[in-house]
Amino acid sequence: MEKEKSKILFVCTMNKSRSLTADHIYQDDPRFEVRSAGTSYTATNSVISPENLKWADYIIVMEGFHRGWIRDAFPEIYETKNISGLYIRDIYGYMQPELIELIKQKFENVWNRIERINKIIEK
Repeated sequence: MEKEKSKILFVCTMNKSRSLTADHIYQDDPRFEVRSAGTSYTATNSVISPENLKWADYIIVMEGFHRGWIRDAFPEIYETKNISGLYIRDIYGYMQPELIELIKQKFENVWNRIERINKIIEK
């Protein structure tokens, strides 16, 4: 039986550089279904919504204040979700090589921790 893909929502402020880059990096990764969204109502591609928060198994924020924003805007959803931070500042452009490397390094570290915790829980 094939393992179900984990649903990952990447979140930043404007959904034009960091979260959109992460979305595109992991779009074809066989482990995940991915989406991205921004916390600002002027987000370029997708504004965060209750629907995409509920869809996600894991929410990956780019900075700590994105977690706080989700907590304040959607407290009942926040309480039920696994949210992790990459802590990548908004100083990079879309698909900038340094941003790609940083996202891969930090996300894989976070994902490895999530996997280890899930294995402990499953036992």
